[in-house]
Amino acid sequence: MTAERSTVLVVDDQAPNVRLLEAILTPRGYDVRTAASGEEALRAIETEAIDLVLLDIVMPGIDGYEVCRRIREQVDTAYLPVVMVTASGDEQKVKALEAGADDFLTKPVNQSELLARVASLARIKRYQDTIKRQAGELAAWNQELESRVETQVSQLQRMGRLRRFLAPQLAELIVDSGDESFLTSHRREIVVVFCDLRGFTAFAEASEPEEVMGVLTEYHQALGDLIFRFEGTLERFAGDGLMVFFNDPVRCDDGPLRAIRMSVAMRTRVRGLAEAWGRQGHDLALGIGLAQGYATLGKIGFDGRNDYAAIGSVTNLASRLCADAEPWQILATERVYSAAGGLVVGEDAGYRELRGFSRPVHTFTVRGLDSSRVAS
Repeated sequence: MTAERSTVLVVDDQAPNVRLLEAILTPRGYDVRTAASGEEALRAIETEAIDLVLLDIVMPGIDGYEVCRRIREQVDTAYLPVVMVTASGDEQKVKALEAGADDFLTKPVNQSELLARVASLARIKRYQDTIKRQAGELAAWNQELESRVETQVSQLQRMGRLRRFLAPQLAELIVDSGDESFLTSHRREIVVVFCDLRGFTAFAEASEPEEVMGVLTEYHQALGDLIFRFEGTLERFAGDGLMVFFNDPVRCDDGPLRAIRMSVAMRTRVRGLAEAWGRQGHDLALGIGLAQGYATLGKIGFDGRNDYAAIGSVTNLASRLCADAEPWQILATERVYSAAGGLVVGEDAGYRELRGFSRPVHTFTVRGLDSSRVAS
């Protein structure tokens, strides 16, 4: 605020005194408001943006001392500069300071002294306004920051929940969009991959718990990395058993091929781990089953602990194929194998009688991928 924009309220019941002060201040660029009584002055201060008050002491109704005290009692005007205009003596000056006046002038008013005191207090008022504005901006900024932090914490919590079964890039996309409608129950065709370790039960019975946990940690980390890379949806880890599916919640046209490519990569990765486990005396191998079919998918659980699950015979079929697979064998249904196309190298594994299924299931063994036709 500049001097030209400073608003001075002149309070005096004597019109000649008001005109004199107005004549001195107006040419200097001050915007002068006037009040003929203490009550009128308080109303003006309440309704207008006043920067400084020139306040006479002796007035009808409430005097200048009382006006000053009331100004100081209000939070919004507690620091409003007030100059008391006294008629005489030190006694009035002391009472003016006791009432809360910032300064005082003695009648008859000296023009130079008046301008100097008004300019000084107007400058202090500008500093006060700046501090008040900055404090308001800081409070607003803090509030906005708190809101952002709260939002970010909420997003991180949602991200943490989604990352339990989605690839990180997909979880981030869903958090950014704010759309969790995919969590509601729905029906869709999916490709299910089920895998577990052959010989794990015997290994767990003969080993210390710390050894078992160490093997599982390496196993889960290796396969978890591949699940995220191929953007599969992880339903669960259950000891050495693991289930992943494709084409939900994000659709993918190449679900069968992607599932097979991930399975081949899993087998390669776990073979490397198994060599190290073998040197420690642990005989472990991987078996994988793949099936395609319709399932009902959605969020299951309770407040504070939810999972995203697929319910249907296709998940049982993948599990049964995994159980029927030989060590290091990837066993897929005819539907998955055929849908993956000519990129897959494998052979007919015949019809399998699987527990829980009334008809034999035509299966194929996946040997690998045609390296000349598919990118690594």
